Order: sequence, then C-alpha cells, then structure tokens
Amino acid sequence: MSLAFFTGGAPGPMELLLILLVVLVLFGAKRLPDLARSLGKSLSEFKKGKEEGARMLDTSDEPPKEVKPAEKEDVEKKDG
Repeated sequence: MSLAFFTGGAPGPMELLLILLVVLVLFGAKRLPDLARSLGKSLSEFKKGKEEGARMLDTSDEPPKEVKPAEKEDVEKKDG
C-alpha cells in the first residue's frame, strides 16, 4: 500500500478497498444502503443550495430597483 493517499494523491484501489472494509465493519451490511441513500440525498441538496447561491450572487450584481414612496391618497384608501 502506497502513501499517495496520505500525501495528497488520489487513493488507489487498495486504499479504497481498505476504506470500504472499515465502513462495512463499522456500520454493518444492513445499514450500507441507508447510508448510501442518505449520502446521495445530502449531495443533491448541497448541489441545489450551491446553484441557488450562485444564482443569488449573479442577480445581486444588478442595481437595486427603486421603490417609490406611497402617495397619501393610496394610504388613506387602505386605512379607510
């Protein structure tokens, strides 16, 4: 087993097998599908939030719209 994983390189097949074995021992075979499902949902929610944040940043570059103050007649109609 190489130390490439610990020095910043991509994990090789032996490292991935070792990680999978550790996860299997820790959580058991029955819980693995649930863990994978929840991980997939979490990733999709993260991507949605990331895209929404990017859209909000893109639209925040536009100057704010001017808000005109309400006229007295409009306010009196609503009150009365």
